[in-house]
Amino acid sequence: MSRVPRSRPVLVEEAHRATTFEIFFDLVLVFALTRLIGFMAESLRPLTLFQGLLLLLWFWYAWSCYTWLGSLVRADVGLVRAGMTVAMAAIFVAALVIPDAWQREGGAVSPPLTLAVAYTAVRALHLALMLYSSTDNPQYRRQVRRFAVSTSLAWIPLFLGALLGGTAQTVLWTVAFLVDFGGGRIATAASFGEVRSGSHFAERHGLVLIIVLGESLLSAGAGAAASSISLAVLMAAVFGFAATTCLWWLYFVDAAPAAAKALIAAPQRTRRRQQLASDAYTLAHLPLVAGVVYFALGIHSVLARVPDQPGPEHLGGPALGWTAAAALFGGAALYLTGRYLFLRLTVHPAPGQLVAIGVLVLLVPAARILPAMAAVGLLTVCLAILVLHERLTCSLRIE
Repeated sequence: MSRVPRSRPVLVEEAHRATTFEIFFDLVLVFALTRLIGFMAESLRPLTLFQGLLLLLWFWYAWSCYTWLGSLVRADVGLVRAGMTVAMAAIFVAALVIPDAWQREGGAVSPPLTLAVAYTAVRALHLALMLYSSTDNPQYRRQVRRFAVSTSLAWIPLFLGALLGGTAQTVLWTVAFLVDFGGGRIATAASFGEVRSGSHFAERHGLVLIIVLGESLLSAGAGAAASSISLAVLMAAVFGFAATTCLWWLYFVDAAPAAAKALIAAPQRTRRRQQLASDAYTLAHLPLVAGVVYFALGIHSVLARVPDQPGPEHLGGPALGWTAAAALFGGAALYLTGRYLFLRLTVHPAPGQLVAIGVLVLLVPAARILPAMAAVGLLTVCLAILVLHERLTCSLRIE
């Protein structure tokens, strides 16, 4: 069998599929999300939820940039593979310091500064690999140069925030993300590259989402580990599993295949395919992934609250509270919002999906006063009804 030359980037072909190396890259991202959930669970406050969202945006944007790179050139070949391996190591280091991302005292190293250096390395490596991949594409090389301006400017508030700490750190890191993402999107005219294989691009997003859903079960297990196994804990865990299954069904059974057909049907190197990839996948999948992260945080909180004493009088557990209820029901609502946007940009979704989103949001005040297990049971019932409704009535039509 002939070997692929390693001195030049290898362009992706239309029939290309996700590789084990790319799945490995996804697993490192999901490890970071696991650490992120643990960070928010340690101090379940609105500020912590926002800080967690901010870090989630960073990691998602970095993952998206490398996914776009892998849609143009093979990620598992030559210098691209070597560069992405180093980027994975940087993401891994960043993930390790997430729990102390806003702590400046103690230790031999500064966690905020370590996180800033690691993230800068991830983004700088991406720019270098983009430049390497643009060898025979002058238009793409010009796009890379414009893209590099906003990326480099974002490093200024990133490092300033790491050095100042406190509220200034949160504000400056928010500015850093807005400059990096907003400037990059403007510089690249809302498209981060070329999608040479629609099926590969859709598959990458589906794979990372299924891994994140699996991670939500791991988080549920972590919450259960804080208590002795009892009937109440087992019942709450089963409710969490059933709710996760509903989230899986709502994306993978009908939505993902129909949307992938729309992306594949769009001709290669056309504005239509680039726009679908940028909006329906890069943007709309952010609330999908973020929704699962907050949903997992909510399940973790439920299982940590469910008492481990035996007896029916202990089955309910204490009230869930505002923050945990917002994470649990708001996370599910955010997931459904991402799914609606995803379908709206690719196929014709049923208007009833907006009703389901509204119902979950309206249930947050009620869920905060319910016992923890009752709250997760209520969410599971709502999601199961939506699944049943779509099973009986949903018909997705490609635009």
